[in-house]
Amino acid sequence: MAKYSKKASEKLEATMHEMKEGKLKSGSGKKVTSKKQAVAIGLSEARKEGAKVPKKK
Repeated sequence: MAKYSKKASEKLEATMHEMKEGKLKSGSGKKVTSKKQAVAIGLSEARKEGAKVPKKK
């Protein structure tokens, strides 16, 4: 896995826990089941909070 800042890593960890518990929802309100999608949501939220995360490709 790529190296991210500590704050971003913590946000990703929390997002993955939400997904595994079935509480994570996408922008449209549907339940997230894909790990890739959960990681993307976590990184996006970390960016919004100002954590050091590489730009989207």
